[in-house]
Amino acid sequence: MMLDPVYFIFALPGLLFAMLASFYVKTTFARYAKVSARSGMTGAQAAAEMLNRSGVYNVRIERVNGFLSDHYDPSARVLRLSPEVYDSSSLSAIGVACHEAGHALQHAGNYAFLGLRTALVPMANLGSMLSYPLFFIGLLLSSMPLVKLGILLFSAALLFTIVTLPVEWNASSRAKQAMVNCGLVTPSEASASASVLNAAFMTYVASVISALLTLLYYLFRAGLLGGRRD
Repeated sequence: MMLDPVYFIFALPGLLFAMLASFYVKTTFARYAKVSARSGMTGAQAAAEMLNRSGVYNVRIERVNGFLSDHYDPSARVLRLSPEVYDSSSLSAIGVACHEAGHALQHAGNYAFLGLRTALVPMANLGSMLSYPLFFIGLLLSSMPLVKLGILLFSAALLFTIVTLPVEWNASSRAKQAMVNCGLVTPSEASASASVLNAAFMTYVASVISALLTLLYYLFRAGLLGGRRD
């Protein structure tokens, strides 16, 4: 695939968008990581306050290594924050921490899209791992059943990225509202924290676009989109 010039025609726009989105979120985070919130709360404290105010007391908050490795683990009910978020009282840290707390609130409230995304994880992982070899082995052997199976599996991975969009948007919306309502940031500070979350959301949009373009490439190469199988 990487040696196929046609692949780059399909993949290049998504790759460029993903690179720009990654650069945007890193620079936005770095910008507001230098600005301390007037509340003086760290990211860990802000997440705990948001959860407590919402009546969610069974979620642990832990420090995890890695830059912007922050995530919520629904299976363990653990909110894991990177050192730059856990220990910092910056507007960036509070925004990211509250976003992850938003996922915990989704879990506690049985948010439908979060449940759907969790259910899709096994199939999405399988699709990401097996779709490439099945598709290209199918092309080499002129086996359309294998080709179509590879496309079907990759479609499951694409569906996962699409379902992720409302999950991430909703978590950010909860965070933006809670940050002000809980007194974690002032109304004048809220836009700065929100800009970090908006930048992060663009990385998920980039993932959808990249996956969709890859699927179009598969369909083209399989002769299902006006292309040729060669």
